[in-house]
Amino acid sequence: MYWVIALFDKKTEELIQGIWKELTVKDISYYEEEINDARPHITIASYTELDKEAYIQFLETYYDDKKPIDITFNTVGSFLNFGTLFLSPTVTRGLLDFHSSHHDYFHSFRETANSLYLPDKWIPHCTLANKLPPEKLAQGFEHCLKRGDLIEAKITTVALIELVDDSKDCIDAPIVYEKQLVE
Repeated sequence: MYWVIALFDKKTEELIQGIWKELTVKDISYYEEEINDARPHITIASYTELDKEAYIQFLETYYDDKKPIDITFNTVGSFLNFGTLFLSPTVTRGLLDFHSSHHDYFHSFRETANSLYLPDKWIPHCTLANKLPPEKLAQGFEHCLKRGDLIEAKITTVALIELVDDSKDCIDAPIVYEKQLVE
């Protein structure tokens, strides 16, 4: 498995990692410990299989002149039947264009793409907790709602991560390539 992810500016990354820690301290979620070297992100695309080297070349070329994108997280949400707690950004034309133009350019890789991340099916989100039972999900919602602060963020980097090992309690999915967006 491979994922293309949008990473945030340092301030936003630290803020979201702080929320992960708060949820751990409150014994709600241990998401930050479930994935080695986890970084807050929004998934842009996912693939079951990939010619990694060819894809990286496409990433290098395509994102060579792309600019950072301002986003605002103002929603706490959950996916039905998954126990996932997430922050969702305001869906702007710029964010939708960023996502759909990525998929247009990478159309030759669509055969192994996860359909949940394709245009018109994508729900942009940044995961805060995963696989929570209903009572922990409710506690997580309450905690995040009490925080009550909008998060002004910037997508500054696009990265490719690869699932290396998911056989243990901790998933190993390191970044195999990352590209800074141009200011």
